[in-house]
Amino acid sequence: MTSQSHPPNAASNSAEVTALHEFYSALLLRRGLDWTSERRFIKRLGIGGQGCVMLAERRGAASFSIPVALKFFSPSAFESQLKYEQEMHRLAEVSAIVARIQVDHLVSVHAFQIDSGIYVLEMEWIDGFDLLHILRRETLAIVHDAVSETRFANITERVITSGEVDCRLKPGMAVAILRECLVGIAALHRGGIIHCDLKPSNVMVKRTGQVKIIDIGSAYWVGRPPASQPCTLEYAAPEILAGQRATPQSDLASLGYMLIEMLSGLRPFAGMNFEQLVQAKLNILDRLSALLPLEEFQFSESLIHLLRGLLHPDPRQRFTTAEDAELSEKGASGFLRELVKSDMADEYGLELRRWIAELEAKPRKEHDEEFYVIPDGTTRIAIH
Repeated sequence: MTSQSHPPNAASNSAEVTALHEFYSALLLRRGLDWTSERRFIKRLGIGGQGCVMLAERRGAASFSIPVALKFFSPSAFESQLKYEQEMHRLAEVSAIVARIQVDHLVSVHAFQIDSGIYVLEMEWIDGFDLLHILRRETLAIVHDAVSETRFANITERVITSGEVDCRLKPGMAVAILRECLVGIAALHRGGIIHCDLKPSNVMVKRTGQVKIIDIGSAYWVGRPPASQPCTLEYAAPEILAGQRATPQSDLASLGYMLIEMLSGLRPFAGMNFEQLVQAKLNILDRLSALLPLEEFQFSESLIHLLRGLLHPDPRQRFTTAEDAELSEKGASGFLRELVKSDMADEYGLELRRWIAELEAKPRKEHDEEFYVIPDGTTRIAIH
């Protein structure tokens, strides 16, 4: 394709087309475009400490429209407009970096705009369920009512089953989801971005079976760290709770806590006060045998290696990078290779896609907020 603008054939084109071609030629000579497009709100997807997320329809020319997710950042947590503006400028910088990262397992950022003084982040809308929803006990009951007994037995053997409190994923499925999270986080880290708020509600599973990390509202670029660190205490690494700056290894610890939750159906730190939470995270390796279902894990040395590399209370003893956690012999790939050798591997993406379709068998109610669930609980930790 060349940059030349070929004139229309005067003998075969109308005067209107000839005039349009002149506009076309002039348009190509401009330095840019100044477009405005409508975002029509469809419904609220979630609300939390940072603001509100809406599903919207972005309309273009002719009959073009696409769904997008809009995150509106509330100023209510800031003591002044200046503080709000400073934080939004920092987040705009993060958003610009994330927008340039092209990886399948990370939410795509479209734009960062301001309207009436309120900042809005536009992202891709992800059609699926967050991990928090998937692990709910009632989720398994929905699928049970939608499939045959034979199929349900297959699901509980290969995909998901009942845990002590919520559902738990079978080890291969849980680690397959973790591996895709690691791919997304590795891309963030290569861009100098620390996510800082990895938790089940910030991991989406699409209808295709693909896993995506979402919500960069607490993320920061290492070149411009925030004065205080927002986090969800239950999923924050112990060094963050101690007031230290988050690092890539801090994100790995958060993924490790999520992996325990996926494997056990338990939130390992639920109901603890701050002091209990810190102590439990420092002693987490000693608690693994009590947290994990014995019949599934007593012979899985590679899974224990993976958990130790993610969860060690000393960040220097964790995996050096997210790529290492994904690809090394003691990482996610090593565990999945062990399943292959034992003839216990599965087509995890296919199984997840099929199971998501079965979960969809129960129609959503209009007031259900099942995509971007943003629970309250984000806390700011002062950095020493």
